[in-house]
Amino acid sequence: MLSDYLAAAMDHAEYEQLPDGSWYGHIPGFLGLWASEPTPEDAERELRSALEDWLLVTLRSGEPAPVVGNLNLNRAEVA
Repeated sequence: MLSDYLAAAMDHAEYEQLPDGSWYGHIPGFLGLWASEPTPEDAERELRSALEDWLLVTLRSGEPAPVVGNLNLNRAEVA
């Protein structure tokens, strides 16, 4: 499930070339998660690595992770 979540999140990644020629990437809804690298391929690779770290920190801290499609990594509320 984690691999599916990471892949689905990366499917939503947006990239743009900056005036200095480098590439910036982020995933909407993932606050503070971004990457900037010299090539689009490097930006994608770095963004995925940052996503993995961001997700681990977010889940460990108890903060909710964004739901991506039908993939929800958050603990279900127990009534």
